[in-house]
Amino acid sequence: MSRTLAEWLSYQEQVNARSIELGLDRVRAVWQRMGAPASARRVITVGGTNGKGSTVALLEAMLMAAGRRVGSFTSPHLIDYNERVRIDGVDADDASLIGAFERIEAARTAGDRGAGTPGDIPLTYFEFGTLAALDLFARADLDVAILEVGLGGRLDAVNIVDADVAIITTVDLDHMDWLGTDRDSIGREKAGIARAGRPVIVGEWEPPDGLIDALTSIGAEVIRAGAEFTATRLDTGWRWQHADGSAMLLPDPALAAPVQYANAAAAIAALHALAADLSLTPKDFFAASSGGLQCAHVPARLQSLGGNPELVVDVGHNPQAARALAQWLDTQPVTQTHAVYGALADKDVAGVVAALGSRIAHWHLAGLDGDTPRGMDAAALAQVLREVLPLASLDAHADVAGALTAARGGALAGERILAFGSFFVAGAVIAQAGLKPAWPD
Repeated sequence: MSRTLAEWLSYQEQVNARSIELGLDRVRAVWQRMGAPASARRVITVGGTNGKGSTVALLEAMLMAAGRRVGSFTSPHLIDYNERVRIDGVDADDASLIGAFERIEAARTAGDRGAGTPGDIPLTYFEFGTLAALDLFARADLDVAILEVGLGGRLDAVNIVDADVAIITTVDLDHMDWLGTDRDSIGREKAGIARAGRPVIVGEWEPPDGLIDALTSIGAEVIRAGAEFTATRLDTGWRWQHADGSAMLLPDPALAAPVQYANAAAAIAALHALAADLSLTPKDFFAASSGGLQCAHVPARLQSLGGNPELVVDVGHNPQAARALAQWLDTQPVTQTHAVYGALADKDVAGVVAALGSRIAHWHLAGLDGDTPRGMDAAALAQVLREVLPLASLDAHADVAGALTAARGGALAGERILAFGSFFVAGAVIAQAGLKPAWPD
């Protein structure tokens, strides 16, 4: 009896008792049983603490503007699981994903115990999704596959594929239970997606020494922001320049937030590294870069949902992302900002709150404990907030819907509501607004 997509996803949560189990042996074994076909003629893997999803969207838009056939794998999703796998900007349909899951399951359970080969291999939910993306990409005759790292890099499931170009956007403190307690340790883990002799784009101007040392040990061709390429803001637009002398005057990214210039610069550096392989002339390279910048959109990255007061939603969930939000708020017209904020229990809530500080006039704290076992309840959030900002104005709510309703009731015309802190927050707000996440056309 065939399963629906929802039934497959529920089943995958039961196959492996651990929701996260880093390591490549199990997922590689299943992929080899499936024949390990090439996912595309070229592969770009995107890792980092923040900016991965935006960088994937920028690359996708640029490659599509260049007329190349491209597949993108991202996670997590906001509303529909199908958002995780896209081919030429179109989400995978249920039937395609179900077919991929059926092939994965057949391979996962195909071991010959009599020959000493293990039978069932307990994949995680994320590993099922990674293999489904690779399977669908391999059947789609792609020029480029773009793979977003889920957690870390070295032991993440996407790392079973050798990237032709890797991007490491930023390195900051997140997932410390898995990756290490300092930027050097985390950087070494993220460096694992690079390959000897192949380009790796480092999008951060001041990356940790641990990252650069690990990339050097791997033997990768390190291409660093501020060294091999630069991005310079101008009164109108900005300038991207490479150490080889190539340079372009480009339009501002359609994506909001000052940090998007760094993401765009890294995406263009990756495109530059692949230009010869993709037969891109200098004219093609400029057209792809400028065209992609103007049409790239990614949901819940400072996405305005309109209204008065305006509602803005963002997935920022760690201190580095909160600092980027603060930077963006500082560039906006001065008005009262009301926050709808929810967080997972393993996040640095104190660091997030401290980064935003007095920029938030009132906090509407949303419990996420009803959405996921990892979610913090509103009372726990309120306790941390009061410790960090004793004078903060706040209300606690059982869920995101209640927090958003209260924020809308309390904010005046001309003010701003900023909903952020987790994909669970962003997904709930977008769903409540009746919108479907929009990706590049």
